[in-house]
Amino acid sequence: MSLKNNTAIFEFILLGLSSEPRTQIILFYVFLPVYMVILIGNISIIILILSDVSLHTPMYFFLGNLSFLDICYSSSSVPRMLKDLLSVKKTISYAECATQMYFSLSLGVTECVLLVIMAFDRYVAICYPLHYTTIMSKMVCVRLAIGTWLCGFLLSISHVTLTLNVNLCNNNEINNFFCEVPEILSLGCENILIIEFIIFIAGVIVLMIPVTFIVISYSQIILCILKIKSSAGQRKAFSTCGSHILVVTMFYGSAMAAYMKPNSRSAAETDKFIAIFYVIFTPMLNPLIYSLRNNDVKSAFLKLKNSTLH
Repeated sequence: MSLKNNTAIFEFILLGLSSEPRTQIILFYVFLPVYMVILIGNISIIILILSDVSLHTPMYFFLGNLSFLDICYSSSSVPRMLKDLLSVKKTISYAECATQMYFSLSLGVTECVLLVIMAFDRYVAICYPLHYTTIMSKMVCVRLAIGTWLCGFLLSISHVTLTLNVNLCNNNEINNFFCEVPEILSLGCENILIIEFIIFIAGVIVLMIPVTFIVISYSQIILCILKIKSSAGQRKAFSTCGSHILVVTMFYGSAMAAYMKPNSRSAAETDKFIAIFYVIFTPMLNPLIYSLRNNDVKSAFLKLKNSTLH
């Protein structure tokens, strides 16, 4: 990936969530526990899946991937944000900004693709239960997981390369708590309509097409669930799918609000709060959603707890 700094800017200033020192201290004590919940919650899900044989299924294999991904995704920006909340100097080097932008975008795209794979897994499990183990074999799941991560990190190269080759207007202040494509584009002093159009099209591919696929999948899933004669079976199917639909709605909704804007120079304060939602709150809520709404995860937790006590 060849990146070119077109100006004499060698570092950026992250304006963060607030310029008030007292507010920054309050925000630090708010987001530090949130980040700890992200780490503890997602690590707990991974440990449960690895330790309980009953959870060694495609569904929980992908859930484990999602938990690991959420840890990486939030860690790409939250530790830096916490440090800046306690710092007077909030500068970030050009290289560090480029690296942060690449990894956060790559991990975000990876999550978009992974949520589609998880929807496909539920579609096969509910609509083709007799062929489920054949279609979603261990090798297929591993290949899908590897392909998901590769998609995220390869598709982001063009985004970041285009963004970092925009001429900046000698302005190095980023009105956000981390380096992100829309904020860097807003610093450009040249006509970036073509770049914005390319990024918008990429957003359609990465966001709208997967959402369309997920909607179609769940339309078929609902039709299959309604054919299940057992009310207990229907409740279990709806419960399993409900968790995934909730996660998809939160993540895709906030990501679309950030990346499907017609103009990169939109309200910066709104953009920051949107970023908080998909970078911090969604990774925090994912393990809670899947554990509180999933009896298998609850049972695995109780078994692990009992075995630890004895």
